Amino acid sequence: MKIIIGSDHAGFKLKEDIKSYLKGHDIEDLGTFSEESVDYPSIGKKVAEKVVKTNSTGILICGSGIGMCMVANKIKGIRAALCYDEYTTKVAREHNNANILCLGSRTKSAKDYKKIIKTFLTTDFSKEERHKRRVKEMDEL
Repeated sequence: MKIIIGSDHAGFKLKEDIKSYLKGHDIEDLGTFSEESVDYPSIGKKVAEKVVKTNSTGILICGSGIGMCMVANKIKGIRAALCYDEYTTKVAREHNNANILCLGSRTKSAKDYKKIIKTFLTTDFSKEERHKRRVKEMDEL
């Protein structure tokens, strides 16, 4: 599975932990590459555009996850979800076909996020017509 990942300075350490956890996957890290302060919008945009272009899965991390989620969702074809437990992660994938998982490095531990990431990567989009219809409507906005 191809995973495009990115973070700002606040999410850098968590991003590095996640990359270690995801060994065996094809991971492309689009930055940042240190804890030096950066503005998250440029990284969020790069990741989101690459996810659309390559039809991949993405993970974005900032302090709260909110900023990255807002940026990513401005890119046509992105359905980014800020998930905070396994249930919200499961429905983001099953009901909304989320293609980017957004995480807040200051809200949970890496251990907690590993469960969320596993759920995100192993949950398929529902085959139910109502979910397909709703995602199509979102994509047409």
